[in-house]
Amino acid sequence: MPRELITIQTGQCGNQIGMEFWSQLCAEHGISKDGILEDFATEGGDRKDVFFYQADDEHYIPRALLLDLEPRVINNILASPYSNLYNPENIYLSKDGGGAGNIWAYGFSQAEKGFMLLHSIAGGTGSGMGSFLLERLNERYPKKLIQTYSVFPNNEEFSDVVVQPYNSMLTLRRLTSNADCVIVLDNAALNRIACDRLHVQKPTFTQTNQLVSTVMSASTTTLRYPGYMNNDLVGMIASLIPTPKCHYLMTAYTPFTSDKVEKAKSIRKTTVLDVMRRLLQPKNKMVSINPSKKSCYISVLNIIQGEADPTDVHKSLLRIRERRLAQFIPWGPASIQVALTKKSPYVQTSHRVSGLMLANHTSIASLLKRTCDHYDRFRKRGAFLEQYRKEDMFADNLDEFDVARGCTRFDK
Repeated sequence: MPRELITIQTGQCGNQIGMEFWSQLCAEHGISKDGILEDFATEGGDRKDVFFYQADDEHYIPRALLLDLEPRVINNILASPYSNLYNPENIYLSKDGGGAGNIWAYGFSQAEKGFMLLHSIAGGTGSGMGSFLLERLNERYPKKLIQTYSVFPNNEEFSDVVVQPYNSMLTLRRLTSNADCVIVLDNAALNRIACDRLHVQKPTFTQTNQLVSTVMSASTTTLRYPGYMNNDLVGMIASLIPTPKCHYLMTAYTPFTSDKVEKAKSIRKTTVLDVMRRLLQPKNKMVSINPSKKSCYISVLNIIQGEADPTDVHKSLLRIRERRLAQFIPWGPASIQVALTKKSPYVQTSHRVSGLMLANHTSIASLLKRTCDHYDRFRKRGAFLEQYRKEDMFADNLDEFDVARGCTRFDK
C-alpha cells in the first residue's frame, strides 16, 4: 500500500517550519544536505519513500511544494546548505515578488494548484493561499487525506499583522470544511515551552520552528519506521476523529532538549510512565487552552519512541487510570492508544524514551472561541476592512466574512 505524503509549505511560517522539518528528516534518515545517502546509513528498516523520492542518480528529493508570494524566505532556503535538496520545479514564487501584504484575499486568488499542509492562519500567504489549496485539493482529490499543521497567532500580544483576526476567521472556515485533520499549534504556547523547557528568555522563530519540526517528525515516525500497528496515516487519524468536523487535535511532547542551547542539554532519567504522565500535563501541551471542569479527552494516541517495553506501557496505562489523570467523554472508550516506535539510529539523543501525544480534547474549543471573539471585536468596529475591499472577491460586499463566521460557531 502506498504511503507517500506530499508536503505543501505556504508563506513565511510554512516554509520556515518546512526548512527545519526537512533538516530533521535528513538527519534521521542518514541523508546529506545534498540528498545523498550517507555511507553510515546502512541499517535500513526505514521508509524514506514516505517523504522522499529518488532521482535518476539516486539522490533523495523531498516530496515537497514550496509556495510563497514574496521571495525572502524561499531565497534564504535556496541560499542555505540545503539548497540542492529541493526540486526547483516544485518551488513557486509570485512573478512580481510583492507578497500578499498580509491580506488573505490576495493570497487566496494568487495560488497555484497543489496533503500535509504547513502554514500560519494569520498572515496573507499562509492563510489565503493555504485556504485556496485546501479547497482545490478537496475538490480534485476527494478521497485523499488532507492534514494540516496550522500555527495560530498569539492574540494576547501586539502583532505586526493588524488584520490577523480577519485572516484567521477566513482560514478557520476552510480548515473546518476542507481539512480532514488539523494539528493546532499556537505561538503563545510555543514561546512558553521554549522559555520553560529550553530556558531561552526570548525565543527566535528558528527555535520555535524547531519545536514544531520535532512534533512533526515524532508524529510521522510510525510511518517512517513502520511496525505492525499505526503504520498508516488514515488509520491513525480515523482512531482520533470520531466525527468528520471534530478534527482539531492538540499535541504534547516530552522531553524537549536542544544541542544548540547550553541550558537545554539536560540529561535525566526517562521511563515510559514518566513520559506518559508528563504528556498529560498542561505545561507540555503546545496549545494555549482554558480547560474547564467539564473538559475531557475524546481520544488520545501516544507515540512512544525509544527503549519501551510493552509491559511497562501496560503498567503505565493502569497507573494513569487508577490515578484518574485523564478524564474521557462518557460516550466513548476511555482509553489511551499507544504506538511504540524506534528512534533513528543516526541521531544521538540524551534520553532513553521520548513521547508525543496527539489528542482530541474538548478544551480546544477555548482557543477557537478566542479567535472568533477577537474577530468579532474587530468586525464590530469595522477596523481595517478597506484593505480587503481592494480585492475583487470583497469589492461588492463582505459576505465572505459572514459565511466564514457562520461556519465557525465554536462558542455553541
